[in-house]
Amino acid sequence: MADEAFQQDGEVAQRIAAVIPFYQYKGIPRFYDITGFLQRPDVFQQVIDVFAARYRGKIDSIGGFDARGFVLGPPIALALKVPFFMLRKPGKMPNSISSAAYQVEYGKRGGMCIPRGHPLDASDPLNKSTVVKANDRVLLVDDLVATGGTLSSGIELVRNLGATVVECACVVELKMFVDPPAESGLPSRKKTWEEKGIADVPVWGLVSEDILTMAGEVPEGYVDDGEEH
Repeated sequence: MADEAFQQDGEVAQRIAAVIPFYQYKGIPRFYDITGFLQRPDVFQQVIDVFAARYRGKIDSIGGFDARGFVLGPPIALALKVPFFMLRKPGKMPNSISSAAYQVEYGKRGGMCIPRGHPLDASDPLNKSTVVKANDRVLLVDDLVATGGTLSSGIELVRNLGATVVECACVVELKMFVDPPAESGLPSRKKTWEEKGIADVPVWGLVSEDILTMAGEVPEGYVDDGEEH
């Protein structure tokens, strides 16, 4: 696949953006809804094809974040014939390893966890193996990155297991949070990641907010309750 396919806001990205609406949700003026392209098999397939082409031969496993990373990660992993693992909120998986709490654009979360995996053989009777192995090259996948709080939690967890995060990939990257001016009052992903010592991990997003212009229609009487669901 040509390099143009990987260009943010390029021709492929514009086809994807055309079917991603936004809504007001949880007090956020623009909540981008990837279920728009999930309803279009041709566009969904194109998303998977682009991701698979970008990472073919470069990774050993893929981690997807709860919940939309579970939608994107498995088909990419199948296309690349590599294992997939889930990153979930603590308390959602038995026999898991947890990270520290992290901050997102609409509140604080209690960290992430990944499964330890299953015993590989009789030499591992206590099930000490993890789905992420030391020296693995790992791709972390989510639908959207804003402040990068969720991603940072996953990066730290994977690194603590001795693996390397090759890149964090998402369909939508909100550039307004990358390195905003101080007077904006917005959190800076660049500054936060520098403080955490993970600024060397690249983030790749196919679509930015610059081309996401489709306001979704909501039913009459719809109320954004501002609650976390």
